Parts: sequence; structure tokens; C-alpha cells
Amino acid sequence: MIIDTHAHYDDEAFDADRENLITGFKDNGIGLVVNIGAEFKGCVDTLALALKYPNVYGALGVHPSELDEMDDDKLRFIKTNCDENRADKGGKIVAVGEIGLDYHYPDTDATLQKKWFEAQLLMARDIKMPVVIHSRDAAKDTLDMMRSLHAEDIGGIVHCYSYALEQAKIYHSMGFYFGIGGIITFKNARKLIEVVDYLPLSAIVLETDSPYLAPEPNRGQRNDSRNLKYVVKKIAEIKGVSEDEVISATEKNARRVYRLPD
Repeated sequence: MIIDTHAHYDDEAFDADRENLITGFKDNGIGLVVNIGAEFKGCVDTLALALKYPNVYGALGVHPSELDEMDDDKLRFIKTNCDENRADKGGKIVAVGEIGLDYHYPDTDATLQKKWFEAQLLMARDIKMPVVIHSRDAAKDTLDMMRSLHAEDIGGIVHCYSYALEQAKIYHSMGFYFGIGGIITFKNARKLIEVVDYLPLSAIVLETDSPYLAPEPNRGQRNDSRNLKYVVKKIAEIKGVSEDEVISATEKNARRVYRLPD
């Protein structure tokens, strides 16, 4: 079944129907969902969702645009709850994330972002847990930091990959997986299509970033994991394989990178 490796079901966009949506995923071909922390409150809510629903796992980390209130106590909370609730020891937390750099907005504090990106990367290394990387308009700095901190020894997923093929080759050589979602169906997705065409299926995982980035034909609407069928169809078309092959391969990849039980 499909595994959604990156969603935000703690978001208020799901307040009205969260329960029915999550409990109905299996009937729609969705086996598991990984809920990803963004702001610190999102980490607390992600942990609660993962503990409540058998088909939900979680990643805990603070997004680069949500760092204003980040401090050492919050980092300790994330580290403790990642380590004590890790999936490879029977718990529900599978990764540190989403973490990284985001220079999209003009008031970005790059120094602050780099500080906590490094701290969370090193924390993940310390507890031997993969990371979920967010990088927007920060291609060089993200890669430079990951190289200098030897992120290839940590491993994980580059979420919502949006850069050129040359950088994709470097991340692939570092052993990272690529989160592919709704953007692959957009008419202006030429660069991403080139990347997906280059990558072996063994390097690709499926993601939604719900409630954001719904694929065609639902672009602009609230996204959820049921829309991954459109992403599967597009990847199968690009790779020249069946949709079942895409689902099977990406499920195995997700279980491998997140160390999920069979």
C-alpha cells in the first residue's frame, strides 16, 4: 500500500474531519502516514497523533521558518521524545524533521536558521535517526552544511525536492531519498521531471505535504494522502513502469529509510 512520508495532519485545515480521514485511509489504499513536525507545537501534536492512530507515525523537528521561540529546552524535548519513542524499538517516531534552511522571505534570519539546522542535524546523528530536510531558495548553503556535517552518515529524505539535476546527483550520491509529491504533476515541473527520470525508483518516496501542494487535477484545493494516486500515475508515466511497481518500490523505500516495521 501507499506510504505518505510527509504530511501535516495536525494542521487546523483538518480540524473538521481529521478522525474520519485518518481512519479511512486504508480503504483508499493508504497504508501508513508519517506526520511531520514544523513548529514546536506541531511536534507535541505530532507525537499525540502518532500515539493515537496505529497507521500514523511521526517525525519531530522545527522548520527553519518557525525558529523564533526555539531554545535548548525545546531541543532537549525533541531529542528525548525521538529517542524514547523510536519506531525501530517499538515506538512511533521515525525521524528528525522537518529541518533545514528557507531563504524565501526577505526578513529571513539565515544565522538563526543555520544554528538550529546544525543543532538538529547533530542531534539526529547522536540518536542515530534519519532526517527530513527542508530547503527552499537555499540550495548552496543547505548542501554546504550537509557536506561539512557529513549528513551522508545520518541519512534521510530531501523533502519536496525543487533544485536542479546536478544537485540531485550529489544528494543521491550521499544516499538520500527524494520526497516526490504533487508538484510532479504541475505543468511547470520540467526540472523535477528531469530529476525523477534520472533517479532510480529505489531513491524515491511518496509525499503529500498535506494540506499543501495538491496535485493536478486538484491543484489549489486542500491536499491529503488520497491524492497520491495522481503522483503515482505521473511517476509511472515518467519511469515507464506500472503504477503497482511505483507503489511497491516506494513502500519499500519508505520502510527502509524510516526503519518501519513490516
